[in-house]
Amino acid sequence: MSIKRIGRHLIEHRWRVRREFPPRVLHAIEQAIRAGETTHSGQIRFVVEGALDGAPLFRNQPARERAIDVFSHLRIWDTAHNNGVLIYLLLADHDVEIVADRGINAKVGAAGWEAICREMETDFGAGRFEQGVIKGIEAVSRELARHFPRTVGGANELPDAPVMM
Repeated sequence: MSIKRIGRHLIEHRWRVRREFPPRVLHAIEQAIRAGETTHSGQIRFVVEGALDGAPLFRNQPARERAIDVFSHLRIWDTAHNNGVLIYLLLADHDVEIVADRGINAKVGAAGWEAICREMETDFGAGRFEQGVIKGIEAVSRELARHFPRTVGGANELPDAPVMM
């Protein structure tokens, strides 16, 4: 466990999430998810967490492991075609993780998701959070549209609104 990481997480409270993701930005993200889902039958969720606290922090939970926990907690795996995708941002660690259900993950693979994450992190590093998230959603939507095109009458199985933790 790194003292530096603990310090970052103790200082990096939810105020930064509210600063970087005000209601206008959250609405734009929701609209990007909704627009993307008109092109495919997959489901996208975006979650931003300012910092870890309590047990996850003190057992030094990596961002990837935390993203998998969030994926499970939000039941993103519970879609008809196993094509749910979580885009998870942990601000204190400056880390983006994409967790995808087995149906889409088998087609895109870790390298494909990692490339999208790196592009998003480039925008985030320049302070362009809204642009980075929307570009990430568009990239994930392109992958979903290629492998799971929209079908007539497909249901929106998961909420489109971003989650702030």
